[in-house]
Amino acid sequence: MFQLSATTTVLLLVGFYGLTYLMTRTIKEKKENVDGFMVSNNAVGFGISAASMTATWVWAASFYASATSGYNYGLSGPIHYGLWGALMILCIYPFGRRFRELAPRAHTLAEMMRARHGKSSQLILAFSNIAGSVISLTANFTAAGALVEVLTPFDFMHGVLAVAIGVLAYTLWSGFRASVLTDFAQLVAMMLAAAIIIPMVFFAAGGTDVIDEGMLKITDEQANFFSGTAFLEQGAPYLAAVLAYAVGNQTIAQRLFAVRQDKIKATFVTATLGYAGTVIGLGMIGLVALMVGLQPLNGDMNNIIPQTASEYLPAVLIALLFIMVIGSLSSTADSDLAALSSLVMTDIYGRNLARNKAKPETMLLIGRLTMVGATALGVMIAMTKFDILDLLVFMGGLWGALVFPVIVSCFWDRINNLAFTVSAVVGVVFFVVSRFELLELTGVVGVVMEIAAVIGAAVVFGLMAFGFFGKNVGFGVAGVSLVVLTPLVLGFLRDYPTLLGALVAYGASTVTCVLITMRNTERFDFALLNERITAFQDEEKRSAEPGDDAVAAR
Repeated sequence: MFQLSATTTVLLLVGFYGLTYLMTRTIKEKKENVDGFMVSNNAVGFGISAASMTATWVWAASFYASATSGYNYGLSGPIHYGLWGALMILCIYPFGRRFRELAPRAHTLAEMMRARHGKSSQLILAFSNIAGSVISLTANFTAAGALVEVLTPFDFMHGVLAVAIGVLAYTLWSGFRASVLTDFAQLVAMMLAAAIIIPMVFFAAGGTDVIDEGMLKITDEQANFFSGTAFLEQGAPYLAAVLAYAVGNQTIAQRLFAVRQDKIKATFVTATLGYAGTVIGLGMIGLVALMVGLQPLNGDMNNIIPQTASEYLPAVLIALLFIMVIGSLSSTADSDLAALSSLVMTDIYGRNLARNKAKPETMLLIGRLTMVGATALGVMIAMTKFDILDLLVFMGGLWGALVFPVIVSCFWDRINNLAFTVSAVVGVVFFVVSRFELLELTGVVGVVMEIAAVIGAAVVFGLMAFGFFGKNVGFGVAGVSLVVLTPLVLGFLRDYPTLLGALVAYGASTVTCVLITMRNTERFDFALLNERITAFQDEEKRSAEPGDDAVAAR
């Protein structure tokens, strides 16, 4: 296989991260604004926000897991990965619009849950978001190591360290503002490169001939565009997983709170189209690898894209692919660092340790230290070489326990802190038991888990319909889904633990949340959210105003 020389590799990395660093220095402020560092003062325009959302969603999993899906499941693999992921971006927007209406100056969803319920709900969501962002960061570092190991003379560890240090260097200065600024440039470069590289790989591998010959080599299930195996093992679990990213991934929430409120819909629709086109195209590289009989180096599925490129592309395009992948990984890794810093700044320090008397200077220091610590932790975990697709589905399933409590808390005024907390814990327990088969999925246990799963499926469909068409349609879709799916699921779904685990988390948390909530007669005034969540800089100004203590005393 062709490899870039050591000199070329170093020049590409230094040039990419050097230019990115210089770009972020242009927005360095002498006196940093803590709200600008976290959410750009809630005023990012359409073009930048749409590019940033697309670049952030097109991450390591989008490149490597889509190709893995194409390699494992054939024709329908990339469609299942790209289409459902794009659909979920679109489905997030109506709920995101509601979040912004209730708390236009929020920084994190966990901060909203504290204002809605209390401390325990905030910390549950905050720590799940932190865990998710660390895993996402790890996935991107892992993908970088795989890329460098295959396409250059350097090894896996060198690739991980190079990207980790490069991303940290430019994100540390300006936080979220640096992330969205660089996302725009990275997305343009990524799409241009994809438009050239994907057709080149196809034609270099043999063009239409590779399809004719490849169809004879692959299994009937891989050749079936409507493969049931692909849907049950890949499409359906991913559909459930990515909906959970609306509440579990702070990188998405951060952009939601940063974009101008009147541009939310346009941003999410544009990101949906951009994501679908890019990711489905990248997945076709995995399909080409399957049809030509390529065997992943060392049995590692993360090597499919760099290995295929090395096999079929000329040196110039391999260098272009190298930068394209590095750019996509960096765009999401810097988002993860910005997300982690905002979570620790807001939910750990600002609203808890500082007891709403946070000092912006201290917050900025904590945010930057968080970035350094998270980078070090991500590098250490990346050395274990987890499979990226497994990481994605695992976190999506885990976050499924939070979807119903978080979303419905912003619509139903009877949900309280007890309902939120207990339902989240119950959902996670059910997920872990079913996903890792801690109890044998037979007999009563199997039936209970499948019932929870079918309720979870009804919740997923019902929430999507509710977001776009309102409460009545949402309940109708959920009811029909429950009736239709129950006879199909019982006695069957236990054979697909990945899908079962993802849906069980939704179902168990939903049932628990509703049962506890129905016993609560108190009503919540949603107007309180806007009063309780304010910009940190504004809070500091108010505390510094003369006579403030006297007013508070009265």
